Amino acid sequence: MKKIFAIAIATLAVSTIQAQDINDALRYGQTDLNGTARFRAMGGAFGALGGDFSSLNVNPAGSVIFANNQVGLTLSNFNIKNNSNYFGNKTSENDNSFDLNQAGAVFIFENGSAKSDWKKFSIAINYENARNLDNSIFSSGVNRQNSIDNYFLSYANGVPFGNLNSFNYEDLFFNEQQAYLGYNSYIIDPLNTTNNNIEYYTNIADGGNYYQENSIESVGYNGKLTFNAATEYKDKFAFGINLNSHFIDYRQSSSFFEANDNPKYAVGSTVDRVRFNNQLYTYGTGFSFNIGTIFKPTKEVRLGLAYESPTWYRLNDELSQQVITSGYGLDPAQDNTLYSTQITDPNVIMIFQPYKLQTPGKWTGSFAYIFGKKGLISLDYSMKDYSNMEYRPQNDFPNENRTMRNLLTTSSEVRVGTEYKIKKLSLRGGYRWEQSPYKDGNAIGDLTGYSGGLGYNFGSTKVDLAYAHAKRNYNLQFFSQGLVDPARIENITDNVTLTVIFEL
Repeated sequence: MKKIFAIAIATLAVSTIQAQDINDALRYGQTDLNGTARFRAMGGAFGALGGDFSSLNVNPAGSVIFANNQVGLTLSNFNIKNNSNYFGNKTSENDNSFDLNQAGAVFIFENGSAKSDWKKFSIAINYENARNLDNSIFSSGVNRQNSIDNYFLSYANGVPFGNLNSFNYEDLFFNEQQAYLGYNSYIIDPLNTTNNNIEYYTNIADGGNYYQENSIESVGYNGKLTFNAATEYKDKFAFGINLNSHFIDYRQSSSFFEANDNPKYAVGSTVDRVRFNNQLYTYGTGFSFNIGTIFKPTKEVRLGLAYESPTWYRLNDELSQQVITSGYGLDPAQDNTLYSTQITDPNVIMIFQPYKLQTPGKWTGSFAYIFGKKGLISLDYSMKDYSNMEYRPQNDFPNENRTMRNLLTTSSEVRVGTEYKIKKLSLRGGYRWEQSPYKDGNAIGDLTGYSGGLGYNFGSTKVDLAYAHAKRNYNLQFFSQGLVDPARIENITDNVTLTVIFEL
């Protein structure tokens, strides 16, 4: 009989093989269009405009455009709908959350010296949720080719069988731990029970219909705290710099279920039900900087150029896993007609060694035209090379870094915004298009978004309201290897944002 190893909650360090992949890198390398209601309503096209707290994330020179000291707070409602298509079966899942999305303050200092060409200085501090990580996805369908056994076999083949019997679970590397789970839950077995055996076979028979479900629930945030300084030269140029601290706190709970209709008692058909649960917790901090300038060649025209550095993260992962199987004769010592359930739960929290992630830098060019006091139109164009993303130490992640260099590419983004003023009322609209970070454009598709909103100036207080809609399709693989058949996800986000600004 196989021994099921159970221990109390413990921790361990996995020193070589780790679980990070391209999807984790993109989760923290991409950002949402969050921020103030005015910023969101105008599609985030603020690189040449400034004068808005969220504009500092595009071009740090924008803080000196403020006319006076201000404090701003933003509350957002995020509604995320994920429509899934897995082998022709369509499902849908919604997630709704509220968030204090932005809080900041800016202080303006006029230069009292008439002889100086440096007219204004500004300092600002601003917090934003760069990406809301709350999400819910449910997929289900009948897979007629691949079973969850392929996941465990992909890790087990090459692992000496003696390692699974001779070591405690917490002493194993990640690939050995996956082999351990598959073996002790009766999904796979070794070709022979010698210690040096490195080949395994499945106890889930081929040729059947595999009904599969995958549920993912996640909560978390990617926060960004910005310290900004800017100055204005001769009413023509503005220069600015940001120093940014980043904070990640992400929890993901996933549960995969598979049932097959393979004939009972058939050779190689011991297991007919599998549930594989994973709990992931990622946390860490990072640093980045921005520099930028705004040039006003005429009273109406403004041009902007800004650079956002890569973000250098230091991250930590914690993972716990559980496998539940059922079938006929799971225990060879019992009657093969007995239907039984096996729970393989090591009760161990795997704590991976801290690792580093470098996200891509970003260039943004901007143009804006001001129609006096009536309104404006603004355009931003950005470029971001996702193939430069990199896990470190490089020697620990050669395959992951090679995959990102080979599959990812430079992504362009276009943002357009407009504003029209009727006395104290402002009407706004925006459009956003973001190119896929993948070369093939299919694994993650292009993003298209529209937005609108209004604002009212009460004098010392301003209130802004915005609605934004965006849609993007992408492929979701339930596992990084073995069982990689993707569900096609249509991700639709609707966001309502309220900002209140107080002039000091």
